[in-house]
Amino acid sequence: MGDNKFLLKLSQNLLEVLEDDEYYDIKIEVVILRYIYGGSLSIEQYDTSDIIKILITANEFNLQELVEYLQTFLIEKNAEWMEQNFNFIYQTSFKYNSFLKLQEYCTEFISKSPDRIFKSPNYSSISENILISLIQSDNIQMSEVQVWENVLKWGFAQNPELLSDLELPSDLELPSDLASLSKDDHNVLKSTLQHCIPFIRFYNLTAKEILDTVIPYREILPVELFVDLFRTFLDLHPDSMSIVKSKPRKLNIDSNIITFKHAEFISKWIDNLSTTDKLASSYEFKLILRGTRDGFAPSKFHEICDGKSRTVSVIKVKNSDEILGGYNPIEWKHDERVYGITNESFIFSFETVNNIEKHILSRVKNEQNAIFSVRNCGPLFGEYGADLAIWGDDFYNYSYCRKRSYKKRIRKTENGFSVEEYEVFQIRKEN
Repeated sequence: MGDNKFLLKLSQNLLEVLEDDEYYDIKIEVVILRYIYGGSLSIEQYDTSDIIKILITANEFNLQELVEYLQTFLIEKNAEWMEQNFNFIYQTSFKYNSFLKLQEYCTEFISKSPDRIFKSPNYSSISENILISLIQSDNIQMSEVQVWENVLKWGFAQNPELLSDLELPSDLELPSDLASLSKDDHNVLKSTLQHCIPFIRFYNLTAKEILDTVIPYREILPVELFVDLFRTFLDLHPDSMSIVKSKPRKLNIDSNIITFKHAEFISKWIDNLSTTDKLASSYEFKLILRGTRDGFAPSKFHEICDGKSRTVSVIKVKNSDEILGGYNPIEWKHDERVYGITNESFIFSFETVNNIEKHILSRVKNEQNAIFSVRNCGPLFGEYGADLAIWGDDFYNYSYCRKRSYKKRIRKTENGFSVEEYEVFQIRKEN
């Protein structure tokens, strides 16, 4: 008897909702009625946007079991659509208190993959609260200057009249000349970004990045912040950062040797850019070999790396802070004493882990001898592998660098050294 009363009331509520133009949709009517009266549910044939409408309607009738099921279905079966329409999913999920699974999905996605939202074609349409959640995240896999530039792009996109004043084709570009912006224009941008600016970690920028990307926008910054930034960075080397006043982001790369910043430099070198240029493409550094995990035997290097192209080898010199490495765009070979020919390879060194501006980049000058393959050695660059030679039993004491086929010497000494750790990454362009 109680069930009949419930169904009667539910039916009346359903009719009221279905008579409302805001909710009425024949597809929703069919699905909800079948579920209520037949206990059956078939939604595979519906578009994701329709499933969300069904979810909202199910919530209106307190069909909690259906609400839970539909949230799980969306997360597991429609992840790509959810990512592409993240702003809509975020706004919808937090509009309804019972959409806890979707809320958790959104929160976790922002935490774990904030850079994917930044790179989305719909990025400029996200809400301010999503943007603030993004720039608060420690896990953004991009440099702080890229975060700042993305925030500026978002600010311009919210005010398209500024873009037309600057004659920019879209919200995907930043103006190179702000001279045409009036004081009122600056105030509009300042008002738009006032809640975002406190979360930009300006003190993680280099002095040159401050000069190039912050000073032109000084009118939109709080006066106290700009003055302190100016004083802090005035006497620094262009590539240096201040003593850390901002919490660093967890820019992750699966490495015991290099950081995200090293990887960014290497990526620029692959694209034939200088370290001060803006990175046009981002690369994934996929770890395929680690000495302390896979062993230091040359046979292990060839077992894992032979046949693989576009690899970066990095070496930590034992009893030193020195990092050495090389980029090989062609395949490693298991053939004995064979040269790999390329004009795109390079070798490099960083004097210390933390002082990244003290580096040497050496590009190949004799492409016929760019890469050398020997079965009982690790990665070899140059004629007979001399420019960067990693070899010996467990790479102990016999590795060296002697200028032959590359333009610059990457070590001050030609003495042998031991390898404390080495890693090989396969490089892939990210979309």
